[in-house]
Amino acid sequence: MKKSTFVAMILGTIGGILFALGMCMALIPEWNAFRPGVVMGVIGAVVLLIMVIVWRKMENKNPIRPSGKTIGTVLLGIIGALLLGVGMCLTMVWSNMILGIVIGIAGIVVLLCLIPLTKGLK
Repeated sequence: MKKSTFVAMILGTIGGILFALGMCMALIPEWNAFRPGVVMGVIGAVVLLIMVIVWRKMENKNPIRPSGKTIGTVLLGIIGALLLGVGMCLTMVWSNMILGIVIGIAGIVVLLCLIPLTKGLK
């Protein structure tokens, strides 16, 4: 395993756990930890962003240049992830099964749209 892959794996795991735990803290009302959850989620997102920068530098790749397509792709990924998460919360936390399934499927469809957008169709 290359050193860059190992570093990316470690940072990705740490960032993903912090982000996921922060979102759980913010979205589960029984925990009464909305503000600390948001802080932990932001810290996790920053660690994930640092992971991308460090990995690209270790692989001697050029930095990502923001373009319209890059920004649109990121926004589409964020919207899809939020739709999927809201659908899961509606189903599991707020016991609204039908609406949660519909919104979750919409989120999955939006995330699946990322594949042809980034890779293209042949």
